[in-house]
Amino acid sequence: MNPALAIAVALVLDAALAEPPRRLHPVAWFGSAVARFDREWSRPRLAGTAVAALLPLLAGGIVALAVGIADRLHPLAGVLTAGLVVFATTSLRMLAGKAEEVVAVTETDLPTARERLKWLAGRDAEDLSAGEVRSAAVESTAENLADGVVASLLAFALLGPVSPAVGAGAAVWVKAVNTLDSMLGYPDKPHGTTSARLDDIVMWIPARVSAGLVALAAVAPASLSAGSRWADAPPSPNSGWPMATLAGAIDARLEKPGVYVLNPEARLPSVETARSGVRIAGLAGLLAFLLAGLLTAVGEELAPALGSGVVAWF
Repeated sequence: MNPALAIAVALVLDAALAEPPRRLHPVAWFGSAVARFDREWSRPRLAGTAVAALLPLLAGGIVALAVGIADRLHPLAGVLTAGLVVFATTSLRMLAGKAEEVVAVTETDLPTARERLKWLAGRDAEDLSAGEVRSAAVESTAENLADGVVASLLAFALLGPVSPAVGAGAAVWVKAVNTLDSMLGYPDKPHGTTSARLDDIVMWIPARVSAGLVALAAVAPASLSAGSRWADAPPSPNSGWPMATLAGAIDARLEKPGVYVLNPEARLPSVETARSGVRIAGLAGLLAFLLAGLLTAVGEELAPALGSGVVAWF
């Protein structure tokens, strides 16, 4: 099975469907499973560590097995199954579409924009101004570019050439880690501490790759160096990178009131500036698919040589 074809299948499905229906969405199924563990524990740190270690591994293992079985039945079945997995762990069109909807109504119907912001961000939007709602939409698009697109694509691209089944399992493992963090990784949930720390480690590279893709998509290399000055402002060690780079690319102030400010000398985004930010993030997502395809192609070329070298060494 050619893993690059699986990435192409995922991109076509994303363009055609945006996202699987919730009742059929594997990430929603995983979220329902995680919800059972989101409760009080007598030993929360130990329980949380077990959840963070076992649930992503179990999800990734099941998917790797399914892709491997499909590939044994027929190579085309393997490609389609792996493509479905990559599609289910990424959400480019849905991400950009939801952000554009929020931005579009910020000037005509601010209460609706605040309500729709819940699709993208967990912050309390009741008192946010129109500019702050647009800022939140752009920030969330940039952050979710890393979490919802780049991370799983990189995992598949790096391990897919070794084994498409393993690559698919790795993509699911990364998505599971992200989901655990989004559901449990809060200061008031001690059983989510390990999930949050694991996500910090897993997302270190994807966040910085996402920042580079944003700068490339905007044709603004200086935004990467500018963003690096503000990237430490958010409490997360990773989310600041794509957000700050996008703030530099569109020359707008992105702010979560009381928490952080990115590009503090600029103004909050206008409707047009926010739309530009969403478009740049969407283009960066397309570049992520192209990068993943390139990495799998290079990996396909290197895998036989690396395998021969390992055999010779032993």
